[in-house]
Amino acid sequence: MYLHLGQDTVVTLDKIIGIFDLDTATVAKASRDYLTAAEKAGDVINVSYELPKSFIVCQDETRKSGRAVYISQISCQTLLKRTGFVGNLANIERNMK
Repeated sequence: MYLHLGQDTVVTLDKIIGIFDLDTATVAKASRDYLTAAEKAGDVINVSYELPKSFIVCQDETRKSGRAVYISQISCQTLLKRTGFVGNLANIERNMK
């Protein structure tokens, strides 16, 4: 399956390592350092010209670092819903009762 990140950018779900909220993740110094290092390495891809809300870390074998970091205007909650992962968790919880 694919996940639409914004504009004309889609990634396959099996390549996604994590989806992060920019507001909460960048509070931690480690997250800021990670994004700075990714930007210096040329691994950051901005998929929108609007206010960024999330960043998505993906495996990318075509890059030297093996990763790509996408900056998106779509919130992490919306992206997670699009993956179906949240819905699957709700189904699991219902089935356990």
